[in-house]
Order: sequence, then C-alpha cells, then structure tokens
Amino acid sequence: MVNTVDARDKCRDQDQSDVERVLAGDIAAFEGIVRRWQGPMINLAYRFCQDRDRAEDMAQEVFLRAYRGLARWRKDAAFSTWLFALATNHYCTELRRIPAREVWMEDLPEFADSANAIADGERADRDRALHHAVLSLPPKYREALTVFYFQEMDLSAAAQSLAIPEGTLKARLSRGRQMLRGKLTQRVAATFVAKEAR
Repeated sequence: MVNTVDARDKCRDQDQSDVERVLAGDIAAFEGIVRRWQGPMINLAYRFCQDRDRAEDMAQEVFLRAYRGLARWRKDAAFSTWLFALATNHYCTELRRIPAREVWMEDLPEFADSANAIADGERADRDRALHHAVLSLPPKYREALTVFYFQEMDLSAAAQSLAIPEGTLKARLSRGRQMLRGKLTQRVAATFVAKEAR
C-alpha cells in the first residue's frame, strides 16, 4: 500500500517540476499537469453542474486559464490548492452565468423500501438523495459543502479555493448543513407518509 503522504509529496514535486519546465519554455510539460489533475477537475465541475459534457468543458477552460496564468502561482501554497481555487472560482462564475438545472426535492426518487433493499442499495439511495439535496441549496451553501465535503479539502484550503475567509466558510457550512438536515428530514417524512398511505 502506497503511503498517502509520500504520494502527495511526489505529486507536489511533479507539479513543481512541470511548472518550472513550462515556464522555462517546455510547453509539453503541461501535459503532466493535465494528466494528473484532469480527473479531479472534471469531478469537481460535475459536482457543481451535474452534467458530464459541461463538466468536461468547464475543466478544459480551467486548464487553459491555468496555463495562461502559470506564472502567477506564488508557490507559497501547493500547486493543487492554487489549481482548485482557480477551478472553483471559474465553476462558480460559470454557474452564475448559466445556472445548473435546478433540482427540486419533490422530484427526487423515493428511498428504496428498506425491507427489500440491501445495505449497498440503501447507502446508494442515501448518497443520491444527499447529492440531489445539496444541488437544491442556494449556490453559496452548495459551493461550500461541495468543496469542503465532496472534495475533502481542509478548512483552510477550501476557504482559499472559494476566496472567502475561514470564518465565512464555517458559517456557510453550518447553515448549509442545517438546510440539508431540514430538506432530508422533510423528504424522509414525505416518503414515510406516502408508504403508510398505500
């Protein structure tokens, strides 16, 4: 099993090396950056817009912006932190320009019948309901929850990525969790009432 810290350090070293090579004129070195970060950039975009094609387009635009702005990376933070901040900023701006399709809680599929569902199916239902509930939140709460929980960033990196103070992020996470709790509680209650009425 690969040590996570060693893998992270290796990735950080590769990023640093590739950036230095690109800035020295070796444009082909940018391919290493794209190869390492393409999956995470598309995944993050997808969590914002829930549309695979749009997520790929948004991620491609982030790489173009990163390439053009590579000299602005100050190296006081990891390259990945800078790249995620660039991506989050672009994704938020893009979704303000052309909003993602809204998802209403009433449109969510019902939870599986727990008497017949296996544990994995129940977990998948819960995960799907959670993702849909997050998508139904106002953008500032959705963005905070997406970056912090789904991208598993620490508080400092998530705040940097969203370009907001840590205190603001904490407040948005707290309010977003409250809103989610309310939406999911309503959904579970509605599902229970519908099943009891059968």
